[in-house]
Amino acid sequence: MSAEAQSLVSMSSGESRELGRALGRLLKAGDLIALYGDLGSGKTVLAQGISTGLGYDGYVSSPSFVIVNEYAGRVPILHVDLYRIHNPAEIEDLGYRELFFGDGVAIIEWAERAQELLPDERLDIRISIDAPDRRTITLDAHGDRHIRVTDAVMELWRDRSEDAASHD
Repeated sequence: MSAEAQSLVSMSSGESRELGRALGRLLKAGDLIALYGDLGSGKTVLAQGISTGLGYDGYVSSPSFVIVNEYAGRVPILHVDLYRIHNPAEIEDLGYRELFFGDGVAIIEWAERAQELLPDERLDIRISIDAPDRRTITLDAHGDRHIRVTDAVMELWRDRSEDAASHD
């Protein structure tokens, strides 16, 4: 089951990180976040926030050269960057089943490179660059659990935006 995609606007990397943190607080073992966006769109920034929300307090960097970084949060966090992957066979060589279907939370950057291998139930997040500091972030949930997570994140984001507007 897939719900209609929902979009929001982030006006800074700090806001994107905050969105990720809110999302991370709602995730549990077995969840997969598939990140899509051009180079420099903020996929790693969002992954940093998600990892913080999952209880990891260290530095999260893009695993472009090592492909997978694992962090210890309240559940294991697998941060996967498929930028340097050129064909599905390379992903299979990584042991993708353990990464994508494991007992932690998987955050996959450049997820389009593994589209046919991704689980049916996941949260796709597309980040579009609108301006140097402005991003449109679209959450497209697949499966009941990810629909509930998306709805909760969107509600938190709306509440945050309303609070900010009431202080202006």
